[in-house]
Amino acid sequence: TGSYAGIVTFHLSATIKKDLVLIDSDAKREELVKSLPTTAEGGTSICSGVQKGFEVLKQVTEGTSGKEIVLLTDGEDSDINSCFTEVKNSGSIIHTMPLGPKADKGLEELADMTGGHKFYATDSFESNGLTDAFTGILSSNGNLSQQSIQLESNGLTVKTNEWFNGTVSIDKSVGNDTFFVITWQTSEPDIFVQTPSGRIYMMADFKKDTTLKAARLKILGTAETGDWIYSFYNKHSSSQAFGITVTSRAADHNVPPVTVNAHMNAYKNVYSSPMVVYAEVSQGFLPVVKATVIAIIEPETGPPVTLELLDNGAGSDFAKLDGVYSRYFTSFKENGRYSLKVQVQGKEKTILASWTQNRAAYIPGFVDNGQVQFNPSKSPVKDDDFNIVVGSFSRTSSGGSFSVAGVPSGPLPDIFPPNKITDLEAEMKEDTFILIWTAPGNDYDLGNASRYEIRMSKNLLTLRNDFSSAEQINTSHIIPLPAGSQEIFSFKLDVITENGTILYFAARASDEAANKADVSNIAQAIMIIP
Repeated sequence: TGSYAGIVTFHLSATIKKDLVLIDSDAKREELVKSLPTTAEGGTSICSGVQKGFEVLKQVTEGTSGKEIVLLTDGEDSDINSCFTEVKNSGSIIHTMPLGPKADKGLEELADMTGGHKFYATDSFESNGLTDAFTGILSSNGNLSQQSIQLESNGLTVKTNEWFNGTVSIDKSVGNDTFFVITWQTSEPDIFVQTPSGRIYMMADFKKDTTLKAARLKILGTAETGDWIYSFYNKHSSSQAFGITVTSRAADHNVPPVTVNAHMNAYKNVYSSPMVVYAEVSQGFLPVVKATVIAIIEPETGPPVTLELLDNGAGSDFAKLDGVYSRYFTSFKENGRYSLKVQVQGKEKTILASWTQNRAAYIPGFVDNGQVQFNPSKSPVKDDDFNIVVGSFSRTSSGGSFSVAGVPSGPLPDIFPPNKITDLEAEMKEDTFILIWTAPGNDYDLGNASRYEIRMSKNLLTLRNDFSSAEQINTSHIIPLPAGSQEIFSFKLDVITENGTILYFAARASDEAANKADVSNIAQAIMIIP
């Protein structure tokens, strides 16, 4: 509301379908919806569409600087670069949305040169790709308290006489202007949306558009907090896909809502470099920790890849419990575009981190003039140090698109090693050494490593500069746990070492293909026998 919008269609030429109009009522929105094209014509002239879009942008005020175009196409255009200079000089912002695998590969250059967002939507109806892309643009503009925040985006192909069920958690930081939007592939389903207090909304409560095959429910006032349950029943004679999108705005202009910022470490990649998925979950300036964060990465063809992102300070994650969740991505299926979507679910233990953790290594003691001196005991980290409970909430965020080149055809070799162990700790209790670390995976932080190599030395530089020459500890009986698990390994020395001796430890993992990780951080323990 309060923005201007117009519609341009293009094939071999471009046409203004709707002049720029101020969106200040539902009636104006209906005007725009009725102007949307329902069929596609042959040919693609992207520059014609962009230039006609510039004409529309000038209808209210002169010039195009700072104004935005959302460019959606599924076609190729060999002359797309013919308007690059004009686009650069326009000062406008162009967000690109290629649809399907045949969309022009140069489309993203328009977004790159104007600072726009890049999205990608497959032809899969149940992926909700287009809805996620448009919501992603809306969620990135304007004051945070006014932004439309995507709570849920889900889709499923449902067989005849079967149900599609799900739950979306609405928390107290959102609730204003809450909308449930349901889409269907063939014919409308029976719809049931139940509030936390038990009220049920049905299709009769929705505003239906049979042309767009969609229905929209607006929740009046501030939506009730808690778990909302939705169920769709497929009464059609054959299977069809359903989709659901739930959006809302901040409940209080003075209280920032929980938000998610998802992205890759790069928007272009060449095989065999690994990529990293990031999702920053926060409320205002405070990180939200102990949430469940799932990334869904969809290639141009084939099924999507699902990853659980972690905030454990290991693998690709730089710092533990800082609200930034991450994971390596190595499941490259093909060359081309990939889309990223992240789903976040808060739970009872989800909290705001209200302090900065001290990451300095703990040293239990030291030797002074031949005498062992003990340091004070290490203070335990308690959940009480995190004192703001967030609770249950649902969020979905589009991380845009990225492209991958150089992926060979056929079965891919195992070339990715386990990730480097970065949190190795060592301590001594009585006459036993205890090593603790986070398990790496088979391919970086995915899967299970095959074996560990642990070495120790009285000389730190030996481990750092010549790891293989240090004394090896027998680890043949260790069966590596899944990536992200905590490994605990204890052992005793066969040879008694002088009291007060500092021993240094380092480790690395390897996989079945003998790919070896980088050597870990170096941990130390003092041989202290009272």
